Amino acid sequence: MVLVLVIGDLHIPTLTHDLPAKFKKLLVPGKIGQIICTGNVDDRETYDYLRTIAPEVHVVRGEFDDNTHFPMSLIIPHQSLRIGAIHGQQIVPAGDTDMLAALARQMDVDVLISGGTHRFEAFESEGRFFINPGSATGGWSGLWTGDATPSFALLDVQGPVIVTYVYQLIEGEVKVDKVEYRRPEPPKESVRAPEAAALQSPVQAGSGW
Repeated sequence: MVLVLVIGDLHIPTLTHDLPAKFKKLLVPGKIGQIICTGNVDDRETYDYLRTIAPEVHVVRGEFDDNTHFPMSLIIPHQSLRIGAIHGQQIVPAGDTDMLAALARQMDVDVLISGGTHRFEAFESEGRFFINPGSATGGWSGLWTGDATPSFALLDVQGPVIVTYVYQLIEGEVKVDKVEYRRPEPPKESVRAPEAAALQSPVQAGSGW
């Protein structure tokens, strides 16, 4: 079992000064094994903060990230799963499900994590799982009217199963919901009778800073 924090679009200090205090109380060191960030970290201090939470931090580059060492996309193996991550500039229009599905096929990943829209989403399509953690700070996005709802996700990875816990700050209180994804079993190849009988016999990313 691996606990993965999926977070992004922090925009600190560009759009806001810090993460919500109630989120920071939840994100304590020692419990989370890995962080996948969808970008727009913006400054070194925020990146360093993420590194205090987990020993392994992966960040893809958002349009407001000056650090060119952050890659545009990542593929991170997790036991039998392949997890891909992008910020979302590649998806036009932003968050388009067909474009996300096409990119997931191109990257050959079971799970595609993306950001950019500042809205949480988690859905399954064509046997693949798609997660957008939203904006952890609830930063303003030109895509919508008003500020976004602050949110992040925790993934409990158990072999081919991912249990996603989404944390949202709604009216000052943290609300938690759960979404489960199980990778479909690949189709079994037919086995000739003699062979069938035989089978039955006993016998880390550099930051650039």
